[in-house]
Amino acid sequence: MLMKPRKRRQSLRLRLVVWYSLLAGVSMLVSDGYTYLEFRQTLLAQIDRSLEVSAIQARKNLDDEVDALVFDPRRDAPLLASLLNDAAVEIYLISLDGSVKEQFGDSLSSLNTSNLKPGYNTLAKPSGRWRIYTKELLSKEGEPSGWLKVAQSLRPMDATLARVFQRNLLKLPILLGMIALGGLFLANRALQPIAQITRTIQRIRVSGDLAQRIHYKSSADDELARLATLFDGMLDSIQATFEHERRFTADASHELRTPLTAMKGRLQVTLSQLRTVDTYEETLRAIGLEVDRLIRLSNDLLLLSRLEQNHIGGPMEPVDLGTLLAESAAQIQPLADLRQLQLTTDLAPALQIQGFPDHLIRLFLNLLDNAVKHTPAAGEVSLQARATEAGVQVILRDTGIGISPEHLPHLFERFYRVEKSRSRALGGTGLGLAIAQEIVLRHHGQISVASEPGVGTTFTITFPRHGDQPVAKP
Repeated sequence: MLMKPRKRRQSLRLRLVVWYSLLAGVSMLVSDGYTYLEFRQTLLAQIDRSLEVSAIQARKNLDDEVDALVFDPRRDAPLLASLLNDAAVEIYLISLDGSVKEQFGDSLSSLNTSNLKPGYNTLAKPSGRWRIYTKELLSKEGEPSGWLKVAQSLRPMDATLARVFQRNLLKLPILLGMIALGGLFLANRALQPIAQITRTIQRIRVSGDLAQRIHYKSSADDELARLATLFDGMLDSIQATFEHERRFTADASHELRTPLTAMKGRLQVTLSQLRTVDTYEETLRAIGLEVDRLIRLSNDLLLLSRLEQNHIGGPMEPVDLGTLLAESAAQIQPLADLRQLQLTTDLAPALQIQGFPDHLIRLFLNLLDNAVKHTPAAGEVSLQARATEAGVQVILRDTGIGISPEHLPHLFERFYRVEKSRSRALGGTGLGLAIAQEIVLRHHGQISVASEPGVGTTFTITFPRHGDQPVAKP
């Protein structure tokens, strides 16, 4: 069996240090190279100025009558010192035919005098390089009378430049080492949040504990600090989602287990001995009621899942909310009459919204049914709809038993029931208000509830007006 080669792991920290060191090294090379060239150019310019000054002094000491150079030891002491100092400076007097008339120094004995031009040039000799300045000589009448060449050895300058180059070359590895250590320190500091994120993920993967956080603290609000904060926020969201799903699974299991247990108990009791036909029929009717409850629960769970995943089918269409509310109230009216309740409506005309009619009917029938079921006899249920600046607002009030303040924050949670007033005896599945909230959210609306025990409950739903609402995708 052939084994796949393991992919070589590369450390981000190492790559950062390498790239940082390479960048710093290239920067130093460019900087030192530029400084070296500038220093070399400066030295060469100084030598050129010195040669030009020597040429001017030599021209002043040129005796045109004898065509020779004559120096005054007191006046020309610096120039003479240069001429006598290890042949650092040499002077050549050349005639128009190219022959050397007079010279001070013999290092350039094979000097090329065939092509004479004024200016500077550099001559390479086996003994070293020379810098030469050529100046044309003119007679008193302004006619060319010859050439003057002043030469200076570049060995001192080359030696100085060689020492500078060697020192720069020796300091480069030392500085690169210091830069690498500094880069490693900076990379460790910069990647600390990422290391904390990695360790946190590893601990979560091993232990499965989503309660762990990075808790990265930094005085600067930089990108890594924001990354750590966002990662903690993501873990909060994931933990909340998992806990929500865990509670939902437990609640759904409990809701399914209750009717199944009741059905199994009735069957076992009935089958434990022979019964009359009426007993069997009563048992089957009771089991049928439990099956109906299971069907309602399954349908509610399926609808809630589709709403949460936005799989509600088809595009939105214009809906006359006033007409829809009137039809919903008409369907609930028989139940209100049966419970001796007064159901009133106050619906403004032309309340146009974008929506899904079937789901909106489900929403308001659910809310109206809850209001009627939990309002005592001789109570009142009112349904009001109007246009506001925020959109189309629907208000449903009842004079029922009300809800305690501690239950209000959890009222739209799945399978949440308020004690007594939301018992299974009324036939609810505990998903009605959760479904109502999802339907409102799918219509880009808002739903809120206010209640006071013994006074009643008020639900307020707000939808965007037709034209202000985003078009939902199918």
